[in-house]
Amino acid sequence: MALNRTTAFAGRVALITGASGGIGGATALALAAEGADLALAHGTHVEDAEAVASRARELGRRAVLLAGDLGDPDVPARLVDETVARLGACDVLFANAGTGERLPWDEVDLETWDRTVAVNLRAPWLLTRAALPGMLERGFGRILYVSSVAALNGGVIGPHYASSKAGLHGLMHHVAPRVAGRGVTVNTIAPALIGGTRILPADPDDPDALPMPIPVGRLGTTGEVADLALAVLRNGYLTDKVLTLDGGLLPV
Repeated sequence: MALNRTTAFAGRVALITGASGGIGGATALALAAEGADLALAHGTHVEDAEAVASRARELGRRAVLLAGDLGDPDVPARLVDETVARLGACDVLFANAGTGERLPWDEVDLETWDRTVAVNLRAPWLLTRAALPGMLERGFGRILYVSSVAALNGGVIGPHYASSKAGLHGLMHHVAPRVAGRGVTVNTIAPALIGGTRILPADPDDPDALPMPIPVGRLGTTGEVADLALAVLRNGYLTDKVLTLDGGLLPV
């Protein structure tokens, strides 16, 4: 029997990292619209996360804000523990938080490399490690990583960013088949050139210019990323997949 899409996540709890960003906020609200209660993890930009929480509460959902720097290795497990303590068992993990300073390869120093990998790759792993036992015990879980087309073609931000995002694919490929038979799916979406995000490389002299030719002729929207994320999260038969969303940039 098909799920009613307005209540597909009724009674479920979703932990969203990077909830103060465009993709995190849009996906959080899409989950709330389908019944999920929200744990909204954020670093800076608390006012944006609070705006998402307020809108979710208007939909009748519970929503809590969880502050933390995902570059700190103690934070991911704490976020999962706080989610469980304040809302109940964590059913959905949307590991979306990311960082990436645009630099040429020969200007990426060790501190930048380590910080990027810590936030973009280590934190999703630590979140997964903390959330998975409860999901496996209950026989239901949805884990979705946010990668980038840069993981597949090197991108334009730099080797630190591309490598950290590519690492998410390897993490997914290892974990997904080991938990698939117990009701947990693990997937990755890889967007590129999405408007309304802080990581989009822009021309300071022409902010509306496309950073490179895009076959569909425009930037993607955070709502379009949220649509794809929800489709993946609803589907219990889809696992161990990287799905690109890039306006036709990468023909795979």
